[in-house]
Amino acid sequence: MKAIPAKKPETASVALPSALGRVLAENVVADEDLPRFDKSAVDGYAVRAKDTVGASQFRPRMFKIVRDGKDRNQAAQVWTGNPISEGADAVVMLENTKRTGEEIEVWMSLTPGENVSKKGEDVQKGKTAVEAGVRLKPQHLALIAALGKTEVKVFERPRIAVLATGNELVRIGHERQPSQIFDTNRLMISSLCIELGAELLDLGIAKDDLAEIAGRLKEGLRKADVIITTGGTSVGVADLVPEAANKVGRPGLVVHGVAMRPGMPTALAVVDGKPVLILSGNPVAAFVGFEAFGRPLISRLLGLKQTEPRPTVKAKLTGKATGALGRKTFVRVRVFEDRDDLLAEPVSSKGSGIISTMTKGNGFVVVPENREGLAEGETVSVSLFDGIEVARKNV
Repeated sequence: MKAIPAKKPETASVALPSALGRVLAENVVADEDLPRFDKSAVDGYAVRAKDTVGASQFRPRMFKIVRDGKDRNQAAQVWTGNPISEGADAVVMLENTKRTGEEIEVWMSLTPGENVSKKGEDVQKGKTAVEAGVRLKPQHLALIAALGKTEVKVFERPRIAVLATGNELVRIGHERQPSQIFDTNRLMISSLCIELGAELLDLGIAKDDLAEIAGRLKEGLRKADVIITTGGTSVGVADLVPEAANKVGRPGLVVHGVAMRPGMPTALAVVDGKPVLILSGNPVAAFVGFEAFGRPLISRLLGLKQTEPRPTVKAKLTGKATGALGRKTFVRVRVFEDRDDLLAEPVSSKGSGIISTMTKGNGFVVVPENREGLAEGETVSVSLFDGIEVARKNV
């Protein structure tokens, strides 16, 4: 992160209905109080709270129904969201009254402010309603709309170029040779980027050829803000991506090799001011490398105030989670509910090419570098990448 030049993303104004999922680029400040007036939170009658003291079903208080109740024992009918009359300071719910002609019985005692949304209670005039750097969710849009705003300024989405490398790879749907496999990483990494809100540039598949890989990297540098590659980053003869990154610009590699499992061959580069994330060709290692480095990188480029971490839960391990001293180990687990307890069943701590460990699991546990493993029965923090399996209860 220190090696990447610090600059804010470009901004654009978009219509409010199109702003869902975008990152807010400037504070939204209230031009008026919200609500604009004291309003009723329920259907009922606006009254003076002190006139209801001691009221009950057995000793009701009688009120005269008027259009604008200001005086003692007067009540004005209001509906949810209506302003309450001047002089009234509480609203009695319809369910706690009985109307007879132009009078009502009130069956409960109220306190001042009960069932009333006060002026400025939601947001006061001049105050910040939504802060810059927040990813806009439906509730944010509702609050901004309540302030009467029709558009907001958001950060432009970063463009991520994704490249897969390897002679063994073939596009999905194309004919394979006996020694070839389908390219899955490009689809997975692209989907993870889209999930975060980035735009994609597909650089396709490059053969294990230094000139071809360098050419694809140059294309990505011209058109995108970030390049993410998979494969070709270990120490074999065909592992040419780190060399290509050094070849196309400066400063080149910043990191090659990370004390983590899976994903040890991960490399990080900066070329002409743009980050290049070089991930393992093994799918699980590529996923973990993206979680460790891609997620915080894209969060920064989106303009988010902070990295959006995976949601975490506390769960009890049903078996040992194996680690490796000196390396941070990401163990896939299946979190499920059992008798109101959350349990985490280790799926596998090995096999960085076994994609099914990520579909059988719904989260991962991190074994620290200074531990050989986590014991069965130990309570751990699980980062979820899917929903929790909830046991059905007999009704």
